[in-house]
Amino acid sequence: MGDGKHAGRAYIGSFTAAGGLGVLTAAVDEDTGALTVLGATDAVADPSYLALSPTGDTLYAVSETSDGALAAYRLEGDKPQLAGRPVPVGSAPTHLALYDGHVLTANYRSGSVTAVPLRADGSLAAPAGELRHTGSGPHPHRQQGPHAHQVLADPSGRWAVSVDLGTDSVRVCALGENGLTLHREVALRPGSGPRHLVFHPRGDRAYVLNELTPTLTVCAWDAEGGTLKPLGEVSVLVDVPDGDVYPSEVVIAPDGRFLWAATRGADLISVLALDEAGEAPRLTATVPCGGHWPRDLAIDPSGRRLYAANERSGDVTWFTIDAATGIPRKSGSIEAPAASCVIFN
Repeated sequence: MGDGKHAGRAYIGSFTAAGGLGVLTAAVDEDTGALTVLGATDAVADPSYLALSPTGDTLYAVSETSDGALAAYRLEGDKPQLAGRPVPVGSAPTHLALYDGHVLTANYRSGSVTAVPLRADGSLAAPAGELRHTGSGPHPHRQQGPHAHQVLADPSGRWAVSVDLGTDSVRVCALGENGLTLHREVALRPGSGPRHLVFHPRGDRAYVLNELTPTLTVCAWDAEGGTLKPLGEVSVLVDVPDGDVYPSEVVIAPDGRFLWAATRGADLISVLALDEAGEAPRLTATVPCGGHWPRDLAIDPSGRRLYAANERSGDVTWFTIDAATGIPRKSGSIEAPAASCVIFN
């Protein structure tokens, strides 16, 4: 792996039901970005998405099963150790985020967001409530009811935002005495199937990647009032094929100059350049994801490298980002069966 330093750790989630190893710990080479797997734990089934505590010593994972659970791990040594029993959340949780002393889970099958309080030591308390989404969309198979796919805190930390593929909407929520409460629901184009959202580092724009059509919806975000306003929609593919292509994840450069979006059916990573206002993403290139079915993208803490978790080819591939063009260049990969998520500590 060269003479680089191990400056940090990466954690990889995977689907144990598809042959994944659970949660993998990897060393990150400071010079090359290369990963080396150090250990893994399959203590929880299908830990598909991960998040770190602010102190970096506790890892949280959704268990994307029909029952649905949230687990916490202590990060000591090369193998995460389960910290207490997982707590039940909604069915098939696909995403999670820390928000105001809680872990929130987006539960796809039950179309809801669950709030789980954190104890002082970072362990999980009993769930504090579940905010159920309502509604549907025009897609005959994918939008018969609500499907919460992502939840995250806005940059100000005042709001929790949930993205619902089934209802073509984004919900802005706040945490009150009785758990999460809905502040407002924002409708996106019917049939777009919003999946994941990322905020501009400046905090005044948001970008929603749609799964049922390979597009990105640009929104203005006002943290003061908790308002999200759609401004326009752009394609993330040059040639849009017939049928579903399943865009999966969108990430943004730390300086706000570029966006990258993964599309699973095309096995591509799209590069979009942003104008100064952040309102007009321009598709400039697409590159192969280095494997098959890129479920997740992540940028390393330096902002110089992009990582793709390629679920069906069972690998995590990393790319060096050209600072001038934003185009990722493949630099290496490791085997990671049924990989679904990558995060950095």
